[in-house]
Amino acid sequence: MDSVDSIDVVVGRIGKPHGLRGEVTVEVRTDEPDRRFADGTTLRAERPRGPAAPWSTLTVAGTRWHQSTLLVRFAELPDRTAAESARGLLLHADVPGDESPEDPEEFYDHQLVGLTAEDLDGRSLGEVTAVLHGAQDILQIRTPDRRDALVPFVAALVPEVDVAGGRVVVADRPGLVTPFPEDLEDES
Repeated sequence: MDSVDSIDVVVGRIGKPHGLRGEVTVEVRTDEPDRRFADGTTLRAERPRGPAAPWSTLTVAGTRWHQSTLLVRFAELPDRTAAESARGLLLHADVPGDESPEDPEEFYDHQLVGLTAEDLDGRSLGEVTAVLHGAQDILQIRTPDRRDALVPFVAALVPEVDVAGGRVVVADRPGLVTPFPEDLEDES
């Protein structure tokens, strides 16, 4: 994998205002909200579409959890009117390219993309080309025959991730990455 100085990651999206003093709800898009939304942290702000945002950066002035929702005060949003105009902004952070999450069982997407996928016996299955996020994280693996296989990123199916070694181990079975035997017969 190439060494990169820093990686741009989306860590949240501003939701509706909360109260009158500029506090906003944030849809968290990071596994480390306490780290990414620490007081004094400056985040890049970007509107996903439409006119540019009035702010290019926002500085975290305070956070608190209200039930399961992160509430954030930004220095640049002094009141409800400003908070309302920030609604929908994506919040970006620069993460050093060599940084890893604090939890050794978690990985940044850029650490996984480009790794070789191997089966339990060490045979190459292809290369991780993307990490898809939804109800469950999924590794997209491009096979040597140019198919894109989707593997749920769970310990039962991906028992080992060796970033330093440049590989992930997949507990492959027919139909997961390798085709079903009858699918191979159809191609002949």
